[in-house]
Amino acid sequence: MLENLTLKEASAGIREKKFKPSELAAAMMDRAEKQNADLNVYITTTRTEAEKLAKEADARQEKGELLGLLDGVPGALKDIINTQGVLTTSASKILSNFVPPYNATVAEKLFNAGLVLTGKTNTDEFACGGSTEYSAYGPTRNPWDFSRVAGGSSGGSAAAVAAQSAYYSIGTDTGGSIRLPAAFCGVSGLKVTYGRVSRSGVTAMASSLDTIGPFAKTVEDLAMILQTIAGSDMKDSTTPRVAVPDYSSGLNSDLQGLKIGVPKEYFVEGLDPEVEKIVRAAMVDYEKLGAKLVPISLPYTKYAVAIYYIIMPAELSANLARYDGIRFGLKPEGEVTDIVEQYYKTRDQGFGQEVKRRILTGNYVLSAGYFDAYYRKAMKVRTLIKADFENAFKEVDVIMTPVSPGVAFKVGEKSNDPLAMYLEDAFTIPASMAGIPGLSVPCGFNSNGLPVGLQILAPQFAEDLLLKVGHQYQMHTDWHKKFPAL
Repeated sequence: MLENLTLKEASAGIREKKFKPSELAAAMMDRAEKQNADLNVYITTTRTEAEKLAKEADARQEKGELLGLLDGVPGALKDIINTQGVLTTSASKILSNFVPPYNATVAEKLFNAGLVLTGKTNTDEFACGGSTEYSAYGPTRNPWDFSRVAGGSSGGSAAAVAAQSAYYSIGTDTGGSIRLPAAFCGVSGLKVTYGRVSRSGVTAMASSLDTIGPFAKTVEDLAMILQTIAGSDMKDSTTPRVAVPDYSSGLNSDLQGLKIGVPKEYFVEGLDPEVEKIVRAAMVDYEKLGAKLVPISLPYTKYAVAIYYIIMPAELSANLARYDGIRFGLKPEGEVTDIVEQYYKTRDQGFGQEVKRRILTGNYVLSAGYFDAYYRKAMKVRTLIKADFENAFKEVDVIMTPVSPGVAFKVGEKSNDPLAMYLEDAFTIPASMAGIPGLSVPCGFNSNGLPVGLQILAPQFAEDLLLKVGHQYQMHTDWHKKFPAL
């Protein structure tokens, strides 16, 4: 079955002319459209665009002029990534009719590499959430259990890969928005070092934290995607001129002597006992591969969630100030008498409750008299969290933790309890604060058959090490080969 292929296998099949890109596109689009009523993976499916792009890839295949390893392989993009001529809503009513005039850099790189776009995936509105329930277009359902969430905010991107309606997808990770849905949906997901992938043309949430990264069935596939999208960009000054290595070349190196840090702060009260047991079993598997487990401490971890929910809303409120209903976006209903009323009505009718909550929080912590007490102090603690990791990486090569305190929860279970929802990111936020890369790989299932994810962290710009460590685990386990029967 074509949908069962990995990205690498689909790529090899195209190059060996076992099937045409148009055959892959038809298989993926059929699944995407059939499943969407149940799963709500896509805000917009793009069959017309996919057929056009696939036919172009067919012609290149026939001539032996394929653009590279991704050419002709269907993939999906999170709906906060600008795509020229294709609706890009950021899952918000305020952008319900926004069709960008240009591609984001990450989209442009993938189109230039031969991406066949299956659609724009669902997300929490403006990426504000951990469950993809805060979407103006309804929640994405978990392919393993339709009554549960897919994680967020890149839930649609993770679910697309888990439901096998795309061979890979692109999401964003600000505080855990790739790693959490990857764990909940049982796929592989990579949060890159801050600045490793250009953010140009991607709707900004928190500009000092946002990162762009891939989802796929395997870590080997992630390496192929990152090879295409990584690198500096003149349009994004936060992308440093750090060389992009060959991410696939070192995947097969062994792990003899690898030092794995196990932070005590991530194995605490509130962690699901089943999750802890499964994650610790994965670490034992690493010991069998020649790695050594080293107990470490990251003492400032306990402050990470609190300072994240100061810094992130502050930056979000500044970024969302541009949505006024004048230059683009929603035009308010009813009569408007002046410009101030236009702003009020546009934002009241256009933004959802979670976005409003975060804007109000952000405006508060940035206001006169509170900036020093909250935002400036939070930035100082962020520096201490970063120092925690820097000190740890002097002693160990990588760090391993659970991705989340639990597995995918029921739709609606936490949507009215913001604090409970925010704590889902307790294990992913610290790495975001430090700007380091993090990988989520499937490492087992709980007694209800729900996936559990292992988080692997590495120093800045050490994605090659991270990918090697993840790939070696997948070479010796089968968790990543299991998919829901849909």
